[in-house]
Amino acid sequence: MTPPSRTLGIAFSDGDRTSRLAGAIVRDDGTLDGLGFEACTVGGTDATDAAVALFDRLGREDVRHVAVAGVAPAWFNLLDLSRLHETVDRPVYAVSYEGSPGLEPALREAFDGGALARRLDTYRSLPSRVRVEPDESDSAAGDPSEPLFVRAVGIDADEAAAAVRGLVREGFRRPEPLRAAAIAASAHREATERA
Repeated sequence: MTPPSRTLGIAFSDGDRTSRLAGAIVRDDGTLDGLGFEACTVGGTDATDAAVALFDRLGREDVRHVAVAGVAPAWFNLLDLSRLHETVDRPVYAVSYEGSPGLEPALREAFDGGALARRLDTYRSLPSRVRVEPDESDSAAGDPSEPLFVRAVGIDADEAAAAVRGLVREGFRRPEPLRAAAIAASAHREATERA
């Protein structure tokens, strides 16, 4: 599968109490085609709402896929991938960069009562992570010893893996929409903290 014509990558950059979201729309040729910003609460439960608001604010019907950087940004402000998919009516996939035994132990250590129950419900609703090996025949895919991991909703996991693989540019490990969004989110956080 070739990458979609336009992918919205969403990344987060945390401050003390507020996490800044950036959305970067990137064309299949790697060209940045739009930016948007939003915020959510560090340690809160509003990351999914912020991602939906970001998508709506951009108003770009030409976006074909939505990629998010992980599922637990802003200190366990978990993303509900199914709700995000249903609301924006696009395939959604979360990309992570390291193997993990799962978040349940960390959630249990950080929260209790209703706060823990809400987060566990969201976490347990997520699809399983699929290991994405780089395309070894393509030097742009990066080091084959460093896989990515994808959780996909609204798209077959293998198709999501192929799309993610196609979005990685030579010399980088992150898919371009997420790399651009991470740079923008960090710059946006720094600018708002100085203001």
